[in-house]
Amino acid sequence: MTAPIIVTALFGRQDQGWFDAQRAAHFPPERNQLSAHLTMFHHLPPSAEAELKHRLTGMTRGVTAPVARVGGLISLGRGVAYRIESPELVAIRAELADAFVGLLTPQDAGGWRPHVTIQNKVQPNIAKLLLTALSRDFRPREVEIAGLATWWYRGGPWEALSRHMFA
Repeated sequence: MTAPIIVTALFGRQDQGWFDAQRAAHFPPERNQLSAHLTMFHHLPPSAEAELKHRLTGMTRGVTAPVARVGGLISLGRGVAYRIESPELVAIRAELADAFVGLLTPQDAGGWRPHVTIQNKVQPNIAKLLLTALSRDFRPREVEIAGLATWWYRGGPWEALSRHMFA
């Protein structure tokens, strides 16, 4: 079975810990199989592996990390996410989307809303309560984008494929 490739941005250790703690506190435990993540592409074909790694290396090696921040909260209807704001990361993703345009699924070809999901697949009223509670004390905060990563998706937890770290 060939597995699709997922592309994510990697957070610095401190920010990853913060997002993971948020996810652990609010995600249904039986569904929480992954660390908190910022997905850039959900499904690239395995045939893109070599070209993708080459491009990601070129976009990160010796390159200063994009500036990013948690800019707000997003209602997912049946969950809640933190909105990530980073024009530089948006530009990186757009360049990759252009390079792989013929290989993108409809989900990846559509608009990109950078976010980190901390709650999903709960009843809408539960999600609304969390959104209201988190909104009360929310303050934007800077986050470190440490690199970009690729993963194999084989139906369960993701399998690491490659990591490309910023300078």
